[in-house]
Amino acid sequence: MQDRFINEVIDLLPNLRRYAISLTRQPDLADDLVQITVEKALKQSQQYDPTKKLAPWLLRILRNAWIDEMRRQSGRGAHVHVDDTTADVISDNAASPELRLEVRQTLEAIQTLPAGQRDVVVLVCVEGLTYREAADVLDIAIGTVMSRLARGRLALTAAVGITPTAATYADQTDDKTETPSQ
Repeated sequence: MQDRFINEVIDLLPNLRRYAISLTRQPDLADDLVQITVEKALKQSQQYDPTKKLAPWLLRILRNAWIDEMRRQSGRGAHVHVDDTTADVISDNAASPELRLEVRQTLEAIQTLPAGQRDVVVLVCVEGLTYREAADVLDIAIGTVMSRLARGRLALTAAVGITPTAATYADQTDDKTETPSQ
């Protein structure tokens, strides 16, 4: 059981780092946050319910660790330019310079979103969590997730120059939501 748990945590490290970068906006701080998350997860592994997905549980630990860290450092207020954080996220294997530019513009636009919208966009659109899982990670209502996601998507489409159509948001009611009984 413990070996399986550890292997699953290792498999989720890229997801944890991606989310940590979206929170910290600094790769070195993101790495520290991932390390804190893994340490806490290993110490609290007996609290994990193996019948549920591991990713939301780990992402919630990560987010709580970030909140704790922000409280500790509330007096510092250091800021880093978005160009310092997106370079590690963009793959060198991007198909074309145009695609790399679009990815960079989208990542920069995500970083300009208000924190609540940014968290929801990253968890649902990047990490692939369901609305319910994102709501659990962020400890908010599922309706709040849906409204923040809608506002975040609108802001992103405007920021990258896409004219939204009805088809742009067609997937909002697809398999991303779960009924309360699930």
